[in-house]
Amino acid sequence: MMRRTLGSLAISVITLAVASTVRVDGENSAPTRAAASMAKELQPVSSFDKIADAQARSIALFTEAGKVLQHPRCMNCHPATERPTQTDWMRPHQPLVVRGADGHGAAGMPCTACHHAGNFDAGHIPGHRDWHLAPATMAWQDRSLAQVCSQIKDRARNGGRDLVALIHHVSEDSLVGWAWSPGAGRTPAPGTQAQFGELMKAWAATGAFCPL
Repeated sequence: MMRRTLGSLAISVITLAVASTVRVDGENSAPTRAAASMAKELQPVSSFDKIADAQARSIALFTEAGKVLQHPRCMNCHPATERPTQTDWMRPHQPLVVRGADGHGAAGMPCTACHHAGNFDAGHIPGHRDWHLAPATMAWQDRSLAQVCSQIKDRARNGGRDLVALIHHVSEDSLVGWAWSPGAGRTPAPGTQAQFGELMKAWAATGAFCPL
């Protein structure tokens, strides 16, 4: 009984630490230079129709989609290290947590200890029923857009997805969709998930070329 009580107390302390940290960052980041510099919209696929060369059009489409891929809402969960980041500044996650064996956190400290089925705006804690980090093979931070492009096309690194499965994932997965409904104090990814999916679909249809 005592062990269970101590465990519950530890989780409560961690939850309060997360809420306190994110609340302070949220208050200080409205507006911030980082947020102000981030794109809020996505150009439609039709904007690229005048690019006659298919490869050039494909690269232009992916570059536009890159506004989402390189946005903090995505980058924070595709960290360069075993520790996720948070806020528009992509600061190291507080409290200290790590990826764990399967991306869902370390044993005894799973992501779901604090991140529940939906955003908890009162505590400024983001949430989703399958909250977790991307695999280490899909680390995007500190990578160029060309490197990110290479990663997401590589079935050995993207979870075994071909282009069809990849487009379905970015267009339909609700955890990806969280980036456009991130809750209080967070800048959403530009455009909409549907627009992002259309850009990625058009990129694939034009040869899925990567930026140089």
